[in-house]
Amino acid sequence: MMPDRSAIAKHPMNFIAIDFETANEQRNSACEIGICVVRNNQVVESKAWLIRPPELRFNSFNTYLHGISAKDVAAEPEFDGLWKELEPYLAGQLVLAHNAGFDMSVLRSLMDYYAIPYPDLQYSCSLLMAKKVWLRQPSYRLNALATLLDIPLNHHRALSDAIACAHIALRAFERQGLEAETEMEEKILVKPGRLFRGGYQPCTSVKKKKSAVYPLG
Repeated sequence: MMPDRSAIAKHPMNFIAIDFETANEQRNSACEIGICVVRNNQVVESKAWLIRPPELRFNSFNTYLHGISAKDVAAEPEFDGLWKELEPYLAGQLVLAHNAGFDMSVLRSLMDYYAIPYPDLQYSCSLLMAKKVWLRQPSYRLNALATLLDIPLNHHRALSDAIACAHIALRAFERQGLEAETEMEEKILVKPGRLFRGGYQPCTSVKKKKSAVYPLG
């Protein structure tokens, strides 16, 4: 049965949702990034950039998924040429992605390739959140959740995926009654990860704490 649609959260949540699309099997082959800015529970900005990968090689399967080919990005800047514009969106923010392990590994791979220091940020995963909030769903893929929650989606285009990720997170926050980003671990059972200069900590799922039981007497 389809879960009830959530209203706009009563407490202000601020975060950035991102999505990467890649040209091939290499994690540093990003060909598009989408960013969705949420302030006080509202999408206030959304934007996408095409990116020329370091190696202009597109797997046919990747192009089949997102529709982007080498000719589309041949004249676009590489990631290091975009970083000055992208950094203010990410540095010091809570960053969300659907299957964040993938998107954050793409970000790290790009920064490693271009020798760009990691920004300091927290990040979390809307896929892990969904597994904790909407139990026993047959699939937690972005397109399945978008259908379940009636969220518009042009799947595998970075802008649409980032916006859908943002709305899934907002629904999860409202459903669990979050009043601050710091309550994610307690109320959604997902511990945010961190990216920081020189390293990172992964985002992880946590188990629900059992109530303590004390003997009588």
